[in-house]
Amino acid sequence: MAIRMKPADRREEILDAAVRTAAAVGFSRMTRDDIARTSGCTPGLVSARLGTMERLRNEVMRRAVREEVLAVIAEGIALRHPHALKAPDDLRKRAAATLLRTA
Repeated sequence: MAIRMKPADRREEILDAAVRTAAAVGFSRMTRDDIARTSGCTPGLVSARLGTMERLRNEVMRRAVREEVLAVIAEGIALRHPHALKAPDDLRKRAAATLLRTA
């Protein structure tokens, strides 16, 4: 029998999977299906826990900034995402440097 997780715990697990997905496939390219596959749930549960894709992307970028996921922040800067642009200056510089290393 599967153990049910508390909604808040499942939300955090899905959000963690969303950040990993954004780093792997790209912040702008990630889909609910990608996140669901990574987290082992359904796309409907992703929506239920994280809402619209706009809200989900905002949550992902906030988490990426907090956890210093440079690839996601760099893409957010390129897309002019408000949460990426509000990141501390040194973090934005480190994220931008990752683009220079891959160019």
